[in-house]
Amino acid sequence: MTATQSVLVLCTGNSCRSQMAEVLLNHDLGGAVQALSAGIRPQPRVADHAIEALRLAGLPTEGLYPKDLDAVLDRPFDLVVTVCDNAKESCPIFPRPVPAIHLPFHDPHGEPLESFIAVRDDIRARLVPAVRAALHLGSRP
Repeated sequence: MTATQSVLVLCTGNSCRSQMAEVLLNHDLGGAVQALSAGIRPQPRVADHAIEALRLAGLPTEGLYPKDLDAVLDRPFDLVVTVCDNAKESCPIFPRPVPAIHLPFHDPHGEPLESFIAVRDDIRARLVPAVRAALHLGSRP
């Protein structure tokens, strides 16, 4: 068994896409990956529909809150993932080199719950396999 690898998921507000990605990566790649999310300009709280979309999939939502990128900048990460174009363009230089991938997702902010569910499912379908491949995790659960 290899050591757990750390992944930082970046978005602008850290209230929706990156929060859902954090939960999905920790759940679907649990044991192999420890994901954390942060925002370039974090919102005051996680979007209610993002939390509901996660709950409807049977995923944990306890303790989710928007985190500022500056608070995690000095932590060592094995991979940085940007999930919106603004975060990609604003992505800082980390204190040590870290591989990065960009995989944008639709921003459902202000849309109905169904949009959040669609984004959740898109993150699971595209981001989880991309992180698995980027970290060379193979087909492990």
